[in-house]
This record gives sequence, structure tokens and C-alpha cells, in this order.
Amino acid sequence: MGLLALGTPLAWPEAQKVAGQVREWGIEQLLATWRRTKGKERDALLWGDEIEYLVVTYDDDKRQVRLSLRQADILEALASDEKLLAQGGGVDEIQRGSVRSGKTAPVFHPEFGRFMLETTPGRPWGIDLKDLLDVEPDMKWRRTIAKEHMEASEFPITLTTFPRLGAKERSITPEYPLNGDKLRSQFLPDEIANPHIRFPTLAANIRARRGRKVEINVPVYKDEKTTWPFNDPTVDYDLHTWPEDDDVRNGAAKENHIYMDAMAFGMGSCCLQITFQAKNIDEGRKMYDQLSPIGPILLALTAATPIYKGFLADTDVRWNQISRAVDDRTPEELGEKPLRNSRWQIPKSRYASNSTYIAQDPRLRKEYFDPNLVVDQDLKRKLVDGGMDDLLATHFAHLFIRDPIVVFNEDLKELDLNKVDHFENLQSTNWQHMRFKPPPPGNDIGWRVEVRPMEIQITDFENAAFSVFVVLITRAILSFDLNFYIPIEKTTENMETAHARNAVLEKKFWFRKNPFPATRQPRSGTSTPTQFSRPPSPTSPVEDEYELMTVNGVMNGKADGFPGLIPLVERYLSSINVDVEIRCEMAKYLKLIRQRATGELWTAAKWIRHFVAEHKEYQKDSVVGEGITYDLVKAVEQMTVNEGKDGLGVEMLGDRK
Repeated sequence: MGLLALGTPLAWPEAQKVAGQVREWGIEQLLATWRRTKGKERDALLWGDEIEYLVVTYDDDKRQVRLSLRQADILEALASDEKLLAQGGGVDEIQRGSVRSGKTAPVFHPEFGRFMLETTPGRPWGIDLKDLLDVEPDMKWRRTIAKEHMEASEFPITLTTFPRLGAKERSITPEYPLNGDKLRSQFLPDEIANPHIRFPTLAANIRARRGRKVEINVPVYKDEKTTWPFNDPTVDYDLHTWPEDDDVRNGAAKENHIYMDAMAFGMGSCCLQITFQAKNIDEGRKMYDQLSPIGPILLALTAATPIYKGFLADTDVRWNQISRAVDDRTPEELGEKPLRNSRWQIPKSRYASNSTYIAQDPRLRKEYFDPNLVVDQDLKRKLVDGGMDDLLATHFAHLFIRDPIVVFNEDLKELDLNKVDHFENLQSTNWQHMRFKPPPPGNDIGWRVEVRPMEIQITDFENAAFSVFVVLITRAILSFDLNFYIPIEKTTENMETAHARNAVLEKKFWFRKNPFPATRQPRSGTSTPTQFSRPPSPTSPVEDEYELMTVNGVMNGKADGFPGLIPLVERYLSSINVDVEIRCEMAKYLKLIRQRATGELWTAAKWIRHFVAEHKEYQKDSVVGEGITYDLVKAVEQMTVNEGKDGLGVEMLGDRK
């Protein structure tokens, strides 16, 4: 969730006039933060998870399920619950960096869609591995609390997207007229977005800056009876309400694709995010770099998005759909027209994979950097002149090539270097798969890294497993000084590869062959690599350092090379004192992920596809009708509650009895 400031937002023509001022002031605030906090030290790692729910409501008599737009009512009920208030918790707990003590009530936040809820632990998890035992129970508790504050017909599910969002039959309740002046969508009403002024302004200004509606085309899955060529039957080519309605007549809706036209189709998706607080800035920069190449692997392992707008898609994950939903690039920035009014062509959307490395690491070779990186050289010079090193200055000067999308008139009166509102205006609307977060002013927060690529999973067991795995691989990276560097272009390519149907089994990803800190592998019979006092400067061709691997090879290792991320985590656990209970719980989570990588267990995307294919109402035509959706969501709810103990979802969860 982005910065929820209050004020009078500027429409895009006015916001565009002050964009340069916002960027300049944002850089000044960043430099002030840098000078205050570059030497900040924390005692230990803290971390937290973010879970996002879709709130669905059932009409069992009609066998219908809809998205409930009662986010505000549910949040109000949660905020006024005296029992929860007595248990403490609050939106700023993880930022204050307090250590967990006792059972603290979780925190619930608004999200873009009025059918969404975001929740975080009441306080951050600490470095003590015993905290990992509480993650899954806490996730279950959060879902229980959310359900208790909903109506009897409602339930908080963790699907990435609602299967029929934007379909011809309305997918939300209550219903509202289409073609509002913010989204200008022919499929979704403006009222689907959170009414906080930031959200409709964000949607409207992205559309206005772009000069047309956002264009989201997802390849449709071709089944035996799918009409071919496929032309999305939900598209109305006769609309003339807004100038942007001409888009579909000018080719916006691609043949053999599912077409969507609004920010809500992307920002209405749910994900699983992990935020770490590092010991210091150097540790944070290292975590940012080393976790970046792992991001596409996590995306493929958590694949859970095979349906859009009531049609089976030929992709399994959400990432590119969100990217296109907030892509504000002009035709000139996209390279469709010669540069005249725009400053440069920009290769990626503002929601995209990382394009920078930032750690001051002797193993970081120039060959790893993105040769197409666009940087605002004037702003970079200001950062360097202000004392920031070249790598970090390049990172932020790249983020600041974007325009601020939501600008509040009240914030333009004077520059306050004790705030970060202008900096966050740009930082929080660069949605990359890893985010490096400076300490905000006025509290004891350290430098943080946010891990963003994972899809939300159906059960709390799975979400806990992936959260714990990310924590443990981070510990292994820092403990063994592991090196996962590959060229950024390869990580970008890997993110695209992760979208393929069943990519977890059928595709290969670029990954580093040898992650150890020097040239030697561990000696036989040892659990840690042999380390030199200083890593030698690499001299061999960079192409020799990485190769194409299966997800199984990356996660479980190869007999003739890469040791595997899960074995590395197991080495880390063996290198420290871990009691039997912790070891057993960690083994349970690692087993799930290991078997997901081998194909013994399915991704949610594969399970959903199978459910649809086997449903008695499915006509093998790629259409996921209302009855199928009702039964699918009911099955997801049942699986959430029982977690496979009744046999449902055993292909995805294993034997949970």
C-alpha cells in the first residue's frame, strides 16, 4: 500500500507542471535522510509479512459469489473492537522496530480495491528462530479475526485475483454504473476503488499522463473448443462515452487475448510480501542485491493466477498484468513515437523487475549492470555532490526518472527536510520486485528491504512456508556470504519466463552456478564453504558464472554443480543450535517448497486449472462461468479452513492429516 496522505490532489495537467519541483524536493529529503541515518546500526534483524485478502460474499440459493465492497465497514468494525484495542498493535509497530512481547493484535489496512484487506502482525518478528513457530498461527489468527468482523455470508480468501472480475455478469456487490470518469473502464465502476482520494487520483492521472487508458492483454488459454481466433466477447466496440473508448477500435484489444482496461485489474490483485529491517545500510544493500535474482524463482514457485475476467489464461502469474495496469508511459517513452516532449525512452513500466544493484561488494562486476538503464544525471549529480556513493545515487536517480502521479497542493508550500513526503511520492510508486527503503524520520527504524514478487497462496500454511523460507535464505546469505549475482538483464528475462504456464516445471531460469564467496566449494564432510580473507576480483568471462537451470535445480540442487537453496538453508540450520521443535517445523515448510519445485506438489495455478477442467459445467472452451466460480471459491474457502485434512487440495498441500 502506498503513502496515504491527505490534501487537495492536483489533476494531471497541474501535477505535470510541478513534477520537477517534487523530484527536486524529494532528492533534498533523501539527502537529509541519508546524512542522518547512513551510519545507523540496529542490534538484530526484524521482519514482518503482509497478507492481502479478497472479501467475497455468497448467495447460496443462486449459487453465486461476488466481491464485497464493504472494506470500510469491516475496517471500522475492526477499529472499534475493544478487545483488539486492549491487545495493542498498530500500524506503526513494525516501523518502530519494537520486539515482540506477548500476543499483540494484528493490524488491518485498506488497499486499492474496496473488496480487499491487508493485514500485518501487530509487532515485527525478531531474529530468534522461535518466532518462526508463531508465523503460521498468527496468520490463522488474523484470518479468524477478519472473518469475525464480516457478515455471515462473507469470507476472506487469499486468491490473487477474483476469477470473474470484470466479466459480463457483474462480479461485485453492491453494483454501480460503468464508465466513471476516473477509471473510464467499460468493465469496472469507479466505486470499486478505495474512496481515499489517493486511489482515484492515481488511476485518473496514470490514464491522463499516458494519454489513453491502460492496456492489459493476457494471452487466452486455447482449449479443445475455444473459439479461434479468440476475440474477447466482453469488449464493447460501440462505446463512445469517453475519448479513450476509441482505444478498442484502434487495436487495444488484441486478438487471442483477454482484454482489460483499468488499474483495478492489477492493483486489485493480492500478494505475499516480506519486509526485513537490516542491521545497517551495508547489510540492507547486500540483501537487496542477493535476493533480487531469487525473485523470479519465488514468482514461479508461488504461481496462482490462471484466470482473468472469466477466461482461462495462458499465463500463471499476475506480475505483468499489474505492470500494465499502472504503466503511465507516453507513446514517446514507449518508443512508439520520436522523442519531442518526453525526456527519454523508458524500457520498463514503473511496476517492474529491478534494474539496479546497490551493494558495495568487490564481487559486483560491471558486466552485471543493466546497459539500458535510464538515469536522471542531474539528480544523480546532486546526490553524489551531497555525499552519496555512485551506486546508490544511480539507484535513486533511476527511480526519479518517473513523474509524481499524485501531488497534493498543500505539500508544495514549503520544503520540510524532516519529512519524506516528496521522496516517498516517487519511491512508493516505483513498484519493483525488491524495494530498498531508507529509515523514515522521527523514529528508530533501520534500513529495510521489501521482497515483493510472491503470489498470495490459498492457505496460511503455504504463506507461512514461503515467508519462513525467505527469512531463512536471507540468514544463509548473510551467514555464508553467498553470491547470487547474475546480469540484471538475465533477472529481467527470468521474470518474463516465470509467467509461462507451468513454468515451475517446464521452463529454465538463468542462475549463478557457484554461490560461495570464493572459488572453493565446501570440503567433503563440512557444512560451510571455505572462505578467503577477501574475495578475489573476478577475471573469468561473466558468461561462465551462470547457466540455465530448472526451478528444481535452483531449489534442490544439481548433482554436478549448484548446491540448491533448500540445502543451503539446511546447512545454515545445522550450523546453529536449533531445538527439535523448530527443526521439525522448518522441515515441514521446506518439504512443501522442495516438492513444489520437483512437481510432486502442484502450484495453486495448476490446481485451479485442474479444478476448472474437471468441473461438470466446463465446456473445454476456456470460459469459467458463474457456477464454476462459485464452486471454486467455495473449495478455496474449505481448503483454507481444513488445509487439506479432508483430502481437498492434497495435490497442492500434500498429506496434511
